[in-house]
Amino acid sequence: MEPTEGSFRFEGRRIAFADYGSGERTLVLAHGLLMNRHMYDQLAPAMVERGLRVITVDLLGHGVSDRPTDMRAYSMSRFGDQLAGLIDHLELDRPVVGGTSLGANATLEMAARHPRAARGLFIEMPVLDNALVAAGLIFLPILVTLRVGKPVLRAVATVTNRIPRSHLLVDILLDWTRRTPESSEAVLQGILFGRTAPPREERELIGVPALVIGHPADPLHPFTDSDMLAEELPRARLVNAESIFEWRISPGRLDDELAEFVTDVYAEEHAESLEAG
Repeated sequence: MEPTEGSFRFEGRRIAFADYGSGERTLVLAHGLLMNRHMYDQLAPAMVERGLRVITVDLLGHGVSDRPTDMRAYSMSRFGDQLAGLIDHLELDRPVVGGTSLGANATLEMAARHPRAARGLFIEMPVLDNALVAAGLIFLPILVTLRVGKPVLRAVATVTNRIPRSHLLVDILLDWTRRTPESSEAVLQGILFGRTAPPREERELIGVPALVIGHPADPLHPFTDSDMLAEELPRARLVNAESIFEWRISPGRLDDELAEFVTDVYAEEHAESLEAG
């Protein structure tokens, strides 16, 4: 399925997106850190087959969106604002918004800063209080490598950008190496020196329905963070994935969970509108 591609301007910079399907029930998806919208090349068509419209976005510094090398251009709050800007640009009527890892945290920021933008949230692998030590141990060495290894990493990017996209898991890994080290360094610096997510007191005020997907045995996205978030959000439901690979290798069960959640959110709001009328 080939999507319609487009872009809009956010703070003077270009943000790219892809639009799959049509209809009222709309799902907006944000990718993980240093990845891009292609990580949903499998999920988006599966949701369209279940009757949804899906928008996937390349947040600033990712994919084919602009990639400024100034760390001040990047923060989780700004990523949340970009999601709200996309919704406004496309004139969407309060879609369900969600994402994975960085996309999950950006979604929480959007919900905290723009509480009327979405009618529901999809949160997979959030990075919250229990992940901070692991995040430092993982990303600080990467940041050092990006800074001292620029010539080698540029050469690797030149080679890997010539490799055609072929398989979801392979491409997710290759997309990390296809990036220029300067933009990757700026993104990581901006995130590491800012807040990673809304604090607990802000999360507890997010009142829209939420589907939280947690994974076991993942120190960067510990299940304890997903469990904690599901308890903090007033209208959240927690779903346990078998592993970080389930949705990428055997997606049927979690595809059904997400499609059912989006459908239920729209149906619930429709029923409430009828009652109010």
